[in-house]
Amino acid sequence: MNKKLFSKDAQILQQKTNSTWLLQENMTIVLFLLPTFIFLSIFLVYPIFRSAYFSLFNWNGMGPAVDYIGLENFKRLFADQIFLKAVRNGILIVIFSLLIQLPLAMGLALIVGRKIPGRTFFRAIFFMPYVLSEVITAIMWLILYNPNPNRGFLNAIINIIPFLEPQAWLADTRLVLPAIFIVLTWKYIGFHMLLYMTGLQNIPREIEEAALIDGVNNRQMVTYITIPLLAGTIKTSVYLSIIGSLQVYALVWIMTRGGPVNASEVMSTYMYRYSFVRFELGYGSAVAIVMLIISLTFSIIYFRLTRKAESLA
Repeated sequence: MNKKLFSKDAQILQQKTNSTWLLQENMTIVLFLLPTFIFLSIFLVYPIFRSAYFSLFNWNGMGPAVDYIGLENFKRLFADQIFLKAVRNGILIVIFSLLIQLPLAMGLALIVGRKIPGRTFFRAIFFMPYVLSEVITAIMWLILYNPNPNRGFLNAIINIIPFLEPQAWLADTRLVLPAIFIVLTWKYIGFHMLLYMTGLQNIPREIEEAALIDGVNNRQMVTYITIPLLAGTIKTSVYLSIIGSLQVYALVWIMTRGGPVNASEVMSTYMYRYSFVRFELGYGSAVAIVMLIISLTFSIIYFRLTRKAESLA
């Protein structure tokens, strides 16, 4: 009888000890997560709700927001052809990035990732533009795009070639967006190249060796082995490219301020102009909320499509 009581007491004590240990462990996890939660609440969640609040007012940023106008800012926004053009330009940059920038980055990763002479040097050269700030990058390319052949490097080269004339790269409505995309590609291709190279290094060497023994050529190796095994890395790269393309700001603002004639306007420059140049912060807040919704929509659609593709694979 005493043995049974002792055994029962031991079980109760063990359960209490386990419960105490789990409670302490959970409290430790909460304490570690709390600073991050507070940081995100202050600098992410609160500004979003605050912007949503101000978007319902006609507010210039001075004093309290008292002129409530409901959804008028949003109605005005979607009726503005310049904003719709900014959205189209953002989507075009996304498309260009997915069809041109990322395939180029993949190609560079496949070339530079191999054991070739000067591999470390080429890695550094391609990654260096990403380290530069967008401000420095914009100023540097403003010099390169200078329409004066005596000052602009690109036009100096074109001036040497017969039958070609110097171009006003950033003053021509047809050329300005491709010119900006070239700068974006130059700056960010090294980042995506490094992502792909990291993924390539994680591919087991045994798989490639087995494929070579089976007589697989380089094209088949890339198509049927390398790219499928890089699916996770490609997914991350595509997502970062989409979000980054939609949110591009500093480079465009410094180089063109959205011109000429709003030909290079993007959502971020449009928002900045109305918020901090014209001081229509209520309207600018509405632009910010729409940008957030567009980015979230792209993210949700993209992750659902990739998840569906993974389930079918």
